[in-house]
Amino acid sequence: QVQLVESGGGSVQAGGSLRLSCAASGPTDCRYDMSWYRQAPGKEREFVSGINRYRSTSYADSVKGRFTFSQDNAKNTVYLQMNSLKPEDTAMYYCKTDRLYYGVIQVCGPPGRWGQGTQVTVSS
Repeated sequence: QVQLVESGGGSVQAGGSLRLSCAASGPTDCRYDMSWYRQAPGKEREFVSGINRYRSTSYADSVKGRFTFSQDNAKNTVYLQMNSLKPEDTAMYYCKTDRLYYGVIQVCGPPGRWGQGTQVTVSS
């Protein structure tokens, strides 16, 4: 089944930028809508950005105007460009498969698979 690997996290000063990547590996003929979540220590995991049922991009209110979601279907990779970072953006960032819009579910796997996460730390 498809596996997800996040990368691009790191430590940055407030106001800086980072670009996160989430690459899917495994069967090649699998295409998912995907989304980004984050979880800070002691807090619940929260939605950040993703593709909604109308095929448009959704963003959490806290990141609108600062983060940009994009997808490269040929590479089976999604990205999260994060600008104007704030200390409150500090969290572990995860990607998740949502709707399987192309492929055989028995080969690709059902939606709802998570990556291992990549840490983002923003200092003031």
